[in-house]
Amino acid sequence: MSTGFAITNYPDADMVTAQLDALIKKPIYSIGRDALDRYEREYFDKKCSSSKAMIAEAKGAIPGGVQHNLAFNHPFPLVITKAEGAYLYDLDENKYFDFLQAGGPTVLGSNPPEVREKVIALLEDGGPSTGLFHEYEYKLAKKICDSVPSVDKFRMLNSGSEACMAAIRVARLATKKKNIIKMGGAYHGWSDQLAYGIRVPGSKGTQAHGVPGYLFRHTQEFFPNSISSLKRQLRLNRLRGGTAAVFIEPVGPESGTRPLSKDFNKEVAELCRQYGALLIFDEVVTGFRIGMSGAQGYFDVRADLTVFGKVIAGGYPGAGGLGGKDEYMRYLAAGIQTGDKIHRALVGGTMAATPLSCVAGYYTLEEIEKTKACEKAGAMGDRLTAGLQKLIEERHLPFVAFNQGSICHLETVGTMHFSINWNKPWTIPKVINETSIRKKEMEYMGAAYMAEGLVTLAGSRLYTSAAYDEAMIDKALEAFERVFDQVEEII
Repeated sequence: MSTGFAITNYPDADMVTAQLDALIKKPIYSIGRDALDRYEREYFDKKCSSSKAMIAEAKGAIPGGVQHNLAFNHPFPLVITKAEGAYLYDLDENKYFDFLQAGGPTVLGSNPPEVREKVIALLEDGGPSTGLFHEYEYKLAKKICDSVPSVDKFRMLNSGSEACMAAIRVARLATKKKNIIKMGGAYHGWSDQLAYGIRVPGSKGTQAHGVPGYLFRHTQEFFPNSISSLKRQLRLNRLRGGTAAVFIEPVGPESGTRPLSKDFNKEVAELCRQYGALLIFDEVVTGFRIGMSGAQGYFDVRADLTVFGKVIAGGYPGAGGLGGKDEYMRYLAAGIQTGDKIHRALVGGTMAATPLSCVAGYYTLEEIEKTKACEKAGAMGDRLTAGLQKLIEERHLPFVAFNQGSICHLETVGTMHFSINWNKPWTIPKVINETSIRKKEMEYMGAAYMAEGLVTLAGSRLYTSAAYDEAMIDKALEAFERVFDQVEEII
């Protein structure tokens, strides 16, 4: 098994945090308004007219015109018709560098033929789903168990959100405790109990519209990178039902946007042992992107439960699952079991672990390992980040660029670096207003990138894949340079 990792030099979290602290105190620099207007008129209106027309029609059948949040961009979503390697193509035949990577799972690049051929063969023989057992359910589970040392068994589900829901139920059954603690700002899917403290640390349930407040009775958050904050919450929970589990994104909330110090995960693991709480690693992004053994392999930490996401189906549908130690995974045994008198977690999912998703996932992981895709993608992430840092420095911009291997960050306004302090309630409206303003500027920067042939995640996160080479990265940096040359002080 490959033991290489995508990360060659882990970022100095204290230094990056200081840079981000400084960024949100400075005036906002963003794409100039004349340049933005020109991009809207000359690129989007003229060169993306087919996308514009289709989205206008789609709004008649789809709320907002798109089915998921990643698809939205200013001034309107583009209609993508082809994905190949490091490139995307839209309805008007415009070509883009793909740094969105479907939200992270396509470590090999989009639509790799080695996986596609296996999927086509499956569809010709047996179809995408039967509702019964398929040999690749076992092959994929075995591959995951062999790759991630903390995973003795694996249960496939339909999404990372479902896997997080299952993890909560398993943790409560295994520990007989109630409370769940998550890191403020982290995203663990959109289930009721975990829609707490998302995006902005300290936000509690303020962004969980449609979720009654009482559902957060047994969910708490702690401040990122603060072991003392977590310890206080664990102590407090001793008086109110104990802590069943601590959820963590191992490179930092929202997949490293607010980076964690390299030793932080080990400190969290030790606290979990002291307080009898399960440690749950959410590796939806980091699993099989940082390395075959995930972020926990890189940090040398053994999670009790691990949440997996889109990569385990290779970007195909049915993309999520939960793995962990035998003693906990027995709560997810399917069907009627004898000789083990325990209450099993309520989980479902008729379309989980379909032959299609398991075949795609198995051959994706095989190909990632065989080609050392994590290391290749990480090297491209290093090159991209170094190039962005050079462009920023040359132009004396306040932007911050850093990366955890192939997970790259380009923070131009620091929207997600704000936090809410409930001990100072008079500051909350200011934080909400400030993040709203900066989010809009982030969208404008994302539009400028798009017009220059760069698809990013919300204008601030970029994933590299093994489909990139040095020449492609250098070409992409030329496009970033054209955008940066049109940046002005806005506010």
